[in-house]
Formats: sequence, C-alpha cells, structure tokens
Amino acid sequence: MTRKFFYSAALSCCFIFLLSIAASLDGRWTGVVTTPDGNSLDVVYHFKTNGDTLTGTAESPAGVVNIDNGKVSGNDFSFEVTVDGNVYPHKGILYTDSCGVDIDFGSTIVHTTIVRDTTAQ
Repeated sequence: MTRKFFYSAALSCCFIFLLSIAASLDGRWTGVVTTPDGNSLDVVYHFKTNGDTLTGTAESPAGVVNIDNGKVSGNDFSFEVTVDGNVYPHKGILYTDSCGVDIDFGSTIVHTTIVRDTTAQ
C-alpha cells in the first residue's frame, strides 16, 4: 500500500513538473489589440520570467516600451506598460500556445489573444 502511494505521488509530481515546463511565458508573443476607439494595433510582447517576476518589452506602432511591475503566479500574470505618459495595466492567463490578455484603457477593459511566435529564435 505504501509503495503504491509513493509511486503515485512521484508520478504526479513528475507530471506537474512537465506541465510547468511546457507552458512557459518566456519568448515572443504577437497579436492585434482593438482599442476602445476602434483602431487595431499590431502588438509584439517579448516576455522573460525569473521566478515570479516578469520583464521584457512591448512593441506597437507607437514604439517599444518596457514592461513594468510584471508578476507571474502559476498561469496568471500581470504587468504595466507606459505609452506617452499613460499607464496601461495588463492581466493575462497563459495557455499552452496562447494568452488571454485584458488591457485596462482607463474606462474600458479590452480583451485580446496573443499567440506564441514560433518563427522567432
């Protein structure tokens, strides 16, 4: 009985570990954000995690900005970007090959999906 429990527990731990490796936020992610005024912006996020800290950059037609106050907790993450003096909080959920992201534009929350750019090296 004890041996079965030990093997089951060890197998479960290995499975959870492999899942955590498979779903990594690190890398280049692309998508399109539709702003509250109806404009569509191509965006590129370059994410780097270190423990529960998220850093990197965000690119849009407005230029490249740093990711600030980035945090990761399991598959949830959050960060801010500042464009022309305006702070835009982001909250997201990591899936295997995409992320659902909510961007706070002040009076409106916009949801978008970004996907892992597998062509980037």
